[in-house]
Amino acid sequence: MTVTDRLYKVEEEEKRKKNTVILMLLYFAAGFVLSFGRVVGDVAPFGISLVAASRKKYFALAAVGAALGCVITGFNENAARYLAGIALAALGSLAAAAFELHSRPSYVLSVAFFADFISGFVLNLSLGADYQGYILLFSESVLCSGGAFFFYRSINACKKRIRPRALPVSDLSCIMISLSILLMNLSFFTLGGICPARIGAMLFVLYAVRFAPERRALIFALSLGFSLGIYNKGTLFLVGAFAFAALVAFLFKPFSYFAAGTSFFCSMAFFAIASKSEITFALFIEALAATLIFVLTPPRLSAKIEKLFFDDLETVPDGSLRQNLVLKLRFASHAMAAISESVDEVRERINDIVRRKNELERETLSDEEYIRREIVLEKTNQIRSAASDQFFSIADMLSDLAFEFDEAETFDTQSAMQIRRALASREIYPGNICVIEDKFKRVRVEILTDSDISAVSDKRLTEEIGKICSRYFDEPQITNFKNESMLSYFEKPNYILNVGYAQHSAEGKLCGDTVKVVNDGKGRSILIISDGMGKGSRAALDGAMGAGLIAKLICAGFGFDSALKVVNSALLVKSSDESLATIDIASVDLFTGKCEMFKAGAPASYILKNKGVTKCELTSMPAGILRAVEFAKRTAVLSEGDAVALMSDGICDLGDGWVSDTLTSVSDEMGVQEAADAILTRALCAMKGKKIDDMSIVYAKLERN
Repeated sequence: MTVTDRLYKVEEEEKRKKNTVILMLLYFAAGFVLSFGRVVGDVAPFGISLVAASRKKYFALAAVGAALGCVITGFNENAARYLAGIALAALGSLAAAAFELHSRPSYVLSVAFFADFISGFVLNLSLGADYQGYILLFSESVLCSGGAFFFYRSINACKKRIRPRALPVSDLSCIMISLSILLMNLSFFTLGGICPARIGAMLFVLYAVRFAPERRALIFALSLGFSLGIYNKGTLFLVGAFAFAALVAFLFKPFSYFAAGTSFFCSMAFFAIASKSEITFALFIEALAATLIFVLTPPRLSAKIEKLFFDDLETVPDGSLRQNLVLKLRFASHAMAAISESVDEVRERINDIVRRKNELERETLSDEEYIRREIVLEKTNQIRSAASDQFFSIADMLSDLAFEFDEAETFDTQSAMQIRRALASREIYPGNICVIEDKFKRVRVEILTDSDISAVSDKRLTEEIGKICSRYFDEPQITNFKNESMLSYFEKPNYILNVGYAQHSAEGKLCGDTVKVVNDGKGRSILIISDGMGKGSRAALDGAMGAGLIAKLICAGFGFDSALKVVNSALLVKSSDESLATIDIASVDLFTGKCEMFKAGAPASYILKNKGVTKCELTSMPAGILRAVEFAKRTAVLSEGDAVALMSDGICDLGDGWVSDTLTSVSDEMGVQEAADAILTRALCAMKGKKIDDMSIVYAKLERN
């Protein structure tokens, strides 16, 4: 494990511990609130529900919080009864943790029901309650069990680590009802008769009306209205009031969100007056306050709130094709890694058995035969090691693909439909269209078609697709298959990277250095220099293999590290002779200017920024020597007018001072190709009369697009 991996592991462990502490505090606070509040008289079963639904290390904190809430409300027979119920629920959760029973919802519901029922039954028995008391107790236990169900579903939905807007409606409803139960227990808190919880609930419904689909907004309204309505007998009308007010607001929403807010206020005011409840005046003031906050919300804040509510058509729900594909890719990656470990284990065992056999037969073998066997064993061992490395490389590549698919935040099906209509008007009928927005909010469009490429790649079509997606796109990249073509439209970046390069062959016409400049299709321009060992054709072959393979793999969507492992394995098994290549990469993000350096045995690179020269030198091993090889990495940020220079060791051997002086003397008025040619010419002059190596220089400058 590298130092970077260890640091990453330590950071992840610290982050995990911090999250655990926060969750423990949240469970404690939730348990306290759910037992401190009372609903419909003196009923408080939801603290028991939370304890029953909580998992492993959290149920104890939930139980302590719930017990504290019961005690603070006043210690009497009823409080003692709930304390007993909390203790029984905690014992049930302890058993679930010991025997892994939390995966069974029926067990959780049973624990909640019987914990509440048994403690209440004992109290009723001691007080000599009549049959009505037992009926009420049974109803309360069912309510407790129902609360546990919603808490259980919400906790498991959050464990999926899916964005709330991408959750299925059933999970989202359970989360909403769970939060509503919590809100219901907070509604006991008032300021001069005004309840902040009710203001918050009405404000949430108004935002849902404005930003969410009708079905989801009505779920929110019904859940919140129910939770606030059953607080006591005089507020049950809130269930219908919230739902009706939301429906009316939807009717006026097409006119303006101001009209929607006003209609919501009028509906709530009507219910407040018609109910003749003790909270009539308070509800009127609360509805007015919520409406004013809603109408006066600044646009910037509204944009942030809108992200909480997302149309179903633009989200990828749990269980979608994309998530299923990500799951299968990750599973395949783990399977390949397991196969590699098995091959390594078998290799070591076979190696040990054969070596022991050779040692046992050493006295009967001639020196020549013994050496021959050792050589055969070593070569066979190398082949098996290479096979193991290939499986590991495949595992990494599958993991990279899974990460790439998982990065796609949303699939914009509405824009895809509009693009299909635009293509149909041109008599183009593609097989598949994907409009994908990644986590950086960058959009790309992929179109699979068997139509005439000249018609599909028309510049006017690019502009039309850009208008549909509200983005500016570059001209499409075309990838041809047997009978189909893939057109990929990528968002036009903020910068362009102007690149110039120059080379000199030290021996013959073939240069041992290979230069590649590629665009990965995600807004990154990638510069590559691969220097093969030695000079001439053999060095050229190693350099071409290193640069060519890694360029193709990166453009195909694989990560730099997994691509390096493939190149390393290819060089190891290429021939019986030693074969190696240094690899030097600079990856520049054309949206942000972020420049990432990756080096495998490569010499220093240089960054020209504000007329100064910064050297980037990293210690690493070239590919093709050892099985385990990793990139050394460094990051810099380029601004407009900054430049980066990659060189092979033929130029870097002239020394840091010479390179820095030469780069500084390059005029800003020179083009990048002129600058590359000038540096190479000066290097050849400086090495005149000396033994020289192959020379390559890549000079790239970042410019505003």
